[in-house]
Amino acid sequence: MGLFGSRNRRRGIPDEPALLAAAAENPGGSVAEIDPTHIDDPNGYVPPEAIRGAWVVDGSGKLTGEYQENPRHGVPQDDFSKLTDPDHWLGWLGDDPATAVRQGIEESLRAQVADASVEWVKILETPRFLTAGRRRPEDEQAVLVTRAALAAPFALSVRTTQHGRSVLLGVFSWAAVNLAPPGARKDRHWFDLGVGLDWAGERLQERIYEMDREDGAAER
Repeated sequence: MGLFGSRNRRRGIPDEPALLAAAAENPGGSVAEIDPTHIDDPNGYVPPEAIRGAWVVDGSGKLTGEYQENPRHGVPQDDFSKLTDPDHWLGWLGDDPATAVRQGIEESLRAQVADASVEWVKILETPRFLTAGRRRPEDEQAVLVTRAALAAPFALSVRTTQHGRSVLLGVFSWAAVNLAPPGARKDRHWFDLGVGLDWAGERLQERIYEMDREDGAAER
């Protein structure tokens, strides 16, 4: 892993079997110290804020005694920059796309467990976007957006009364059709755990057209 923050030398080298074994497996690298206050499974996804720092390992796989602190260590925070930074139109999500997606994720979780409470959400990669429309009859240079969708890979922490805290990985997808008159807008969410962006991205188009077909069948 990459090191960060100021480097210092701690008194003595910890005689912890797990730490020494991890160092032996990472010669010339480092071993992170995870804060158990914020994460339960150090072998799963670990948000950057949950890393206290890292022990430096020499070329033979032994701890040098040097320790580099993580200036970001603290309570994990939401990170939607991968959603909002790309130059892609997200007007169909309202004035605050990050809040809209977070609420959609929380609604999906509460549909499964009523008291689910999301502690933090991080969008891990630039989402896959899909936008379609039709030209305005009065202005062929302008386009009316009629349908839109996205698939956003995430890591999140959720708490429930029964299960306590869980860190989940997956892809949250959102599709909306009939964004332009005369139809009535329809939205749908998908919350797919343990899948990758390629898998979810390939299904975006079929999911949005499935909604179109259902809408057409309802009209008939």
